[in-house]
Amino acid sequence: MSGMALKDVNKIPETEKINESSNNGNFMKPHLEQVDENVENRENKRIASLLETPNLRDGSENSGEGVANSEVEYIESEKLEDVEDVEDCLKTLLLGLGSKDWVSVCDALNNVRRLSIFHKEDIACMLNDVISLIVKSLKNPRSAVCKTAIMTSADIFKAYNDDMIDSLDPLLVQLLLKSSQDKRFVCEAAESALITLTNWVSPLSLLPKLQPHIKNRNPRIRAKASMCISRSVPRLGVDGIEEFGIDKLIQIGASQLSDQLPESRDAARTLLLELQSAYEKSHLLETTAAVSEEPSTVSWELFCQSKLSPLSAQAVLRVTSIPREGFVSSS
Repeated sequence: MSGMALKDVNKIPETEKINESSNNGNFMKPHLEQVDENVENRENKRIASLLETPNLRDGSENSGEGVANSEVEYIESEKLEDVEDVEDCLKTLLLGLGSKDWVSVCDALNNVRRLSIFHKEDIACMLNDVISLIVKSLKNPRSAVCKTAIMTSADIFKAYNDDMIDSLDPLLVQLLLKSSQDKRFVCEAAESALITLTNWVSPLSLLPKLQPHIKNRNPRIRAKASMCISRSVPRLGVDGIEEFGIDKLIQIGASQLSDQLPESRDAARTLLLELQSAYEKSHLLETTAAVSEEPSTVSWELFCQSKLSPLSAQAVLRVTSIPREGFVSSS
């Protein structure tokens, strides 16, 4: 009898079961509707997030910072246009650079670039304050602000040359740091700014600023400083090298020959070859009679031995003798 009753219950249509359940406490139907609503809400949010995520323009990761960075356009110096109102721009410049809104900071940095290119005399009176705020932006953890500040530094080097040398130290420290970090697009921008620095600031002014950094504990910073020195020295010429002190420069080159990173060692080799060439040119200019290759080689050797320790002199002579031997063997 009970078995037959159970069979009859199983034969009840599903709709009647649901209706019966809803009549006994109204539990089943609201629960099903809530589940469906939650699933629909999650799906809508997922689709909305896909539609709202912009493409990144600076190669950064698809993170919150990357999405924000996509709002900033990195404009090359040649494509910058003049500001519309110079007087108004100057009034709000420092306020914008010190703003807590990072987009406003980037706009102000680009205005500094425009003023440096088109109105450098107007901004000269506040240059020290501007550079202090640029240094603050270089320390900003947001990559968009940092990169814009690096580009601003490069434009200032071009505009003011040696006139900003007294304010260079904090900028130089930050650029060396940024050129040594792992974030590629920031690193490349900093390296480009350092090249601009060595091209637009006179080596006699710049070299004393670079010297302390070849003793930095960070090998990457030492390498970047060495590369800057090796780029600056050829711009000195023979007379400039003598004026700065060839003995100081040869000691710099010798110290970097055994440094940790290959970039430092390569820069040291380039520097030493330049110094050898300058020394031999100056030696020839002081001589009225024709001088053969051998006396010139010996005098360079004696000079190295008089200025360096035996091991350092040996290392320098080994490096600087390679081009000469190659030239002789090929002639």
